[in-house]
Amino acid sequence: MKGKAWKFGNDIDTDLILPGRYLVLRDCKDLAKHVMEGTDPEFSKKVNEGDIMVGGRNFGCGSSREHAPIAIKGAGISAVVAESFARIFYRNSINVGLPLIEIKDISKNVSQGDELEINMEKGILKNLTTSKEFKIKGLPEFMVEILNEGGLIPYLKDHIDEIKQE
Repeated sequence: MKGKAWKFGNDIDTDLILPGRYLVLRDCKDLAKHVMEGTDPEFSKKVNEGDIMVGGRNFGCGSSREHAPIAIKGAGISAVVAESFARIFYRNSINVGLPLIEIKDISKNVSQGDELEINMEKGILKNLTTSKEFKIKGLPEFMVEILNEGGLIPYLKDHIDEIKQE
């Protein structure tokens, strides 16, 4: 994954990611039109396919709605990198196929607009603008499989026969 960094602060909650008035929308592209509207009303018009969100501590706190990670993924964000994530947001993101990466002090080492490259296989995030490299905390194998399938539903559809036999 390679893209431009979009930097946000600490305690970015799901209402900032996707304001509650848009919960009536169901299509990921419709949700994507309003992603991050609570912090930057023009964000959805500026972001490009493959870009990467960077946050501080407690990214995704607030309600347990899946709409927030769906909107992020629908906007073309390839991954969210933060110092820590709210637990339910973390799992919802994996379930919809949005990779989340925790790196200590990442917000101090990335600026808005930096070019980032993530190599999940090697476990490295590289800030191409500053030439700094960061070790990525590995994910459990089952979460990697879910991400590789595009989310929990596609994973379950592809593995239903195996699951039935267990």
